[in-house]
Amino acid sequence: MPPRLPVKFLLIVLISCLLFACAPTIEITSAPVPTDDATFTPAPSPVKFNSNSDLLFLSLEENGYAHLFAYDPQDLPFTRLTSGDWNDVEPALSPDRTHIAFASNRDGFWDLYVLDLQSGETTRITNTPEYDSSPSWSPDGQWLVFETYIDDNLEIAVTSVNDRSQPVLRLTNNPAADHSPVWAPDGRHVAFVSSRGGDSDIWLANLDLAGDDRYQDLSNTPDAAEYHPAWNSDGSQLIWSSISQTRGFSGIYVWQLNNPDRAARWVGDGNWGAWNEAGDQIITVTDGPNQQFLASYDLKGNLLLPSRPLPSHVRGLVWGHANLPNPIPASFAQAAAITPTAEWSPAITPAAGVPNQRWYLVDLEDVQAPYPQLHDLVDEAFVALRERLQKEAGWDVLASLENAFVPLTSALEPGFEQDWLLTGRAFAINSLMANAGWMVAVREDVGAQTYWRLYIRAAMQDGSLGEPIPTAPWDLSARYDLEPKTYEEGGKYAAVPPGYWVDVTALAQAYGWERLPALPDWRNFYAGARFTEFAMTGGLDWYSAMLELYPAQALVTPTRVLAPTLTPTKTYTPTSTPLPTRTPRNTLTPSNTPTQTGTPTGTPTPPTVIP
Repeated sequence: MPPRLPVKFLLIVLISCLLFACAPTIEITSAPVPTDDATFTPAPSPVKFNSNSDLLFLSLEENGYAHLFAYDPQDLPFTRLTSGDWNDVEPALSPDRTHIAFASNRDGFWDLYVLDLQSGETTRITNTPEYDSSPSWSPDGQWLVFETYIDDNLEIAVTSVNDRSQPVLRLTNNPAADHSPVWAPDGRHVAFVSSRGGDSDIWLANLDLAGDDRYQDLSNTPDAAEYHPAWNSDGSQLIWSSISQTRGFSGIYVWQLNNPDRAARWVGDGNWGAWNEAGDQIITVTDGPNQQFLASYDLKGNLLLPSRPLPSHVRGLVWGHANLPNPIPASFAQAAAITPTAEWSPAITPAAGVPNQRWYLVDLEDVQAPYPQLHDLVDEAFVALRERLQKEAGWDVLASLENAFVPLTSALEPGFEQDWLLTGRAFAINSLMANAGWMVAVREDVGAQTYWRLYIRAAMQDGSLGEPIPTAPWDLSARYDLEPKTYEEGGKYAAVPPGYWVDVTALAQAYGWERLPALPDWRNFYAGARFTEFAMTGGLDWYSAMLELYPAQALVTPTRVLAPTLTPTKTYTPTSTPLPTRTPRNTLTPSNTPTQTGTPTGTPTPPTVIP
């Protein structure tokens, strides 16, 4: 039997408990010191990525052509839905999740099409020589709002899906570029991208109003450019991507409809975003220097899906609750079974007198350049790209180069001491075409580095070649306009050029050519922008690539060969020569004695005295 406690002890304990319960609560401001037996409350677990049977539909480029793919990061690998030597871009999921609207040039010109996800059948919606793209469904599924090229400019229009007799309704009429429309779930608003404010901003069109009061600038950021708006399922929020030049963050922003005057909130990195069906997650495409990645965030910016590399360049994406039939339609199965073939393969050209384990250069036919040569492992890729550009643009873009191979003994601009042109694995397109209006460059910042997307003007401007440029290019020559701000920023946004253009950067990437970053001082050094140069590194670093052409001794102390000069001779040094002095002359000595003049001759004759 346990021993009994004294009554006095019990009274002391009871009084202590009462005093402790009545005492005020004390807040501890300093962090407690953990002990071995302390119990910690675990932090709330982050939201995990959950597709909830939502499928991601993307347009991905392969071998220079864009096709539609279905993808689920957890359950479904990339499954090709369309194929062919044409482009299928900008997919949009219908409200009933059974059809996909997209743009394609499969019939020679850019028109709108609708793909039935259950049968695999494709229906043509528009049939005009004008460029039609970027469709978006009305909430009732009866109309499509899209971008079209009218009057040398991109405008927003509306067309019927089922009734071809309905006329096309024009929504915008402005000299600026209006593109990338998305229909709001309320059916009375359309968000789109416009450069009417000077640079690319997100604008909202109220279909219940008319005139200029219909349009409202949502982003209104003079130091950034916005693209790719997308509504969530209930229309309460809108996301877009932003590229900031001087201040703020580049990436995905969220705008609230119930608080329209409040600035959009940054969520995470990305240049193209799409909502899931529940509206609580965003999936984005982020840019690398020469590759794109897929990631996902919640609305607080928490990373839900780590970045996954994408197989090629993205030309559109949409995320929604859609199911593919099992088995999939025959057209889908046929497209999925296709294995794309490489557009080129290296061919070794025998060469005599080349040291062992070293490569050599091959001459480029009908190419104007200071040294029209390239490495033997990459010259076939250049020839294939040249032929493809000639087909897409209608003229020989790569016939004139600013540079191809550059010998080690040639003096390049400062900062180009380790340029890839020295390796024979790079080329630079003639930059004079930019001054002639046949080439423009779009600025794309990746992290702290600046890259460029290069466009070449198509020879035919009837819509059969190329596409309009929706993005404002960067004017590098504006730095010479004597404006301090423009000079410090290395240029400024230019007006969107009219006409049809070909994306050289995308085609070059399809053939293995990578764009190179601008030098750190490109803002005040025009050549440092390096916007026309492409390289095929082959996974090598610059030094390893140089060793394929040169011995190691040539790279340790490279000796520059100077231009020949005249034979040096001893230079005459002029010295001061004493001048001759004047010859002194006899001077007359003054005297009081008169000087006798004349010379006496004979006996002197006495003077005659006159009495």
